[in-house]
This record gives sequence, C-alpha cells and structure tokens, in this order.
Amino acid sequence: MISKLDNALSFQQTALGMRAYRQQVLAGNIANADTPNYKARDFDFAAALNEAVAGRGEGGLAVDRTDSAHLAGTVSNGPVSLKYRTPVQSSADGNTVEMDVERAEFSENAIRYEAGITFITHQLKMLGLAVQSQ
Repeated sequence: MISKLDNALSFQQTALGMRAYRQQVLAGNIANADTPNYKARDFDFAAALNEAVAGRGEGGLAVDRTDSAHLAGTVSNGPVSLKYRTPVQSSADGNTVEMDVERAEFSENAIRYEAGITFITHQLKMLGLAVQSQ
C-alpha cells in the first residue's frame, strides 16, 4: 500500500524538489544583483524534470580515494546542471543579473510551486477518501 502511495506521489515530489532548488538559485541571483562580475545562473526546468523522471538526472561524481582509510563519497553540485543566463543588456561591472527577469522567474516559479502543493494536497484528500470508503 505504501509503495502505491509513493508511486502516486513520486512525480510531484520530484517536481517540487526541483522547484525548491530553482527558487534557491533564483534567490541567489537576486541576492547578488550588486556583486561585481557575478554571473546569473538558472536551468531549464522542463528538460531537467524530464531527465529526472527518466532516471537520467545528474548524479554525484565519485571521489578518488588516495588511501584505503579514506571514506568513499560523492561530489554533487545539486540535482541539475546550472547554466549561465545570457543578459539582454550588459552592465558596466560585469554582473549579468537583470532584476526584472529574476523577479519574473522567481514569481512564476513560486506560483508553480504553490500549484504543485495544492495538487498534492488534493491527491492526498482523494486517496484518504478512497481509503475511508473501503
């Protein structure tokens, strides 16, 4: 039963996790709007979600161990590969953050995150009703 619930919600869980990560990236861009030579970053959400659902998401890299006593580990930059945003208009200090673009992307991402939460809440209510009727 639990595995069926997990399967029913796994896509939304993945999507919400990626939306939350994108919100952090966009917030970092906004926070560094006045930092000289800062390069705004983002990723294609749809492409990254398709890869994650298909199981081709960016995994961690294996860390070389120079001694058998070292712990094995992975290096990860996050769930997706970030790209640098191309600015419409360049700035004199080399910063590529455009506040209008960042605010618009941040707002859209937040709305889509809330929509995902609403969808999951509705799914859970429907599953609860199905269980109660049994």
